[in-house]
Amino acid sequence: MDQNSRRRRGTGLIALDPAAAFDGYTLYAPLTGGGEVYLIDLYGAVAHQWRFPYRPGRHARLLADGRLAYNGVLPDQPALFPMWHKYRGGVMLQAAPDGTVLREHRDPLQHHDAHHLDDGRILYTALEPLRGADADAVRGGVAGSEAADGTVWADTITEVDAEGRTTWSWRAADHLDRDAYPLHPDYAREHWPLVNSVTPLADGNILASLRSVSAVVVIDRASGEVVWRTEPGTVSQQHAPTELPGGRLLVFDNGVFRPGCDVPYSRVVEIERPGGRVVWEYHDPARESFFAPFMGSAQRLPNGNTLVTDSPSGRLFEVTAEGYLCWEFVVPQFGAYRESEVRSLFPAEPNAVFRAYRYGVEELPWLTAGGER
Repeated sequence: MDQNSRRRRGTGLIALDPAAAFDGYTLYAPLTGGGEVYLIDLYGAVAHQWRFPYRPGRHARLLADGRLAYNGVLPDQPALFPMWHKYRGGVMLQAAPDGTVLREHRDPLQHHDAHHLDDGRILYTALEPLRGADADAVRGGVAGSEAADGTVWADTITEVDAEGRTTWSWRAADHLDRDAYPLHPDYAREHWPLVNSVTPLADGNILASLRSVSAVVVIDRASGEVVWRTEPGTVSQQHAPTELPGGRLLVFDNGVFRPGCDVPYSRVVEIERPGGRVVWEYHDPARESFFAPFMGSAQRLPNGNTLVTDSPSGRLFEVTAEGYLCWEFVVPQFGAYRESEVRSLFPAEPNAVFRAYRYGVEELPWLTAGGER
C-alpha cells in the first residue's frame, strides 16, 4: 500500500471542461526534481521539456521571445538557518527552447523570486545579515529563534541588467518601520520580513509580498519608501501578487493565522487600489478542502479565468469568474529533497511546485511550428 496520500489519490489530468477552460499549455517545475521543466497541454500530455543541472530555485517562466527564465538552486552552499535550503536559489538563467543556456546570473543569497524581464533585466530577492542592535530592533517572532550568533537575515531586492550590473537596490532594514511590520508571534526570527514575490508595476514601482508580516506593499522606485500596503487582516501569509489591467492586484491568500478564522483555508483574492477592498475571491465550496499553508500562486488568464497553483499538493486548477472549476491536474512527479536539512523537515516525497503558468497557443510559435501541438 502506497503511504504517500497525495500520490494515492491520483495524478495527471483529473478534470476538464474544454468548453470553459482556456486552451493552451501549462508550465511547471517540480521542486524536488533534478532540474526538469514541463510544458503540458490541456489534457496533461507533455508537449515540451527542459532539463537543467540545478533543481528549481522555485520556478520557471516563459518570456515573450520564447526564452525560458529558470531559477535554480546553487549547489554546495551552507545552510544559513534550517529553512534556507527549502527556498533558496542562487542561479538565474535564461535558455532557448532547445535547452541551450543563453545567459546566467548568480547570487548565493538569492531566494524565492527572480523576475526576469523581457529586456534582460532581473529583479530578485536576496538576504543580508542584521546583528546586534539592528537584529534586536526587529519586532515580533519567537524569542530566541534567531539564526546563528543572534543573526536576523533581512530581505533585500536587487535589479541587474543583462550584463549583471546592479541598476537598483532596496533594503528592508532601511525602509520598513519595525513597529509597522512586526513578525507574526509564532514565526522564527531567523528571517524578516520574508519577501516571497517581487515584480515591477506598470508605473515602474515595485510590488512585493512580505509573507511573515502578512502584507502586500508597493515600493516607490525613486525613494524606496512604501507608498501603499494592504490593510492588516486583508491577507494572511500570502504569495504571488500580480497586477491586473486597471491596477487591481490578484493575490494567493494562504490563510495561515487568518484573524477571526478557526478553520484555515486558502483563497485567491482580487484587491482594488488604492482603497484596498477585496472585490473578488475564490475559495473551494468546502473551504477546508483547499488549504495551502505555504507557497501558491494565481494567474489571470485572457478569457477571465484564473489558474491556481495549490503548491504543496502539486495541484493545478482553473476556475471561471463564477468559481466553476473547469480544469484540474495533479503533478505526477514525486521526489525527496536532496539536502538533509530540508528532508528532515519534509520527510515525505512531495510533488510540490512553486508556481505554474498557462500560455496560449499564439504565445508559443516555436512549439506549434515544430508540429508538437
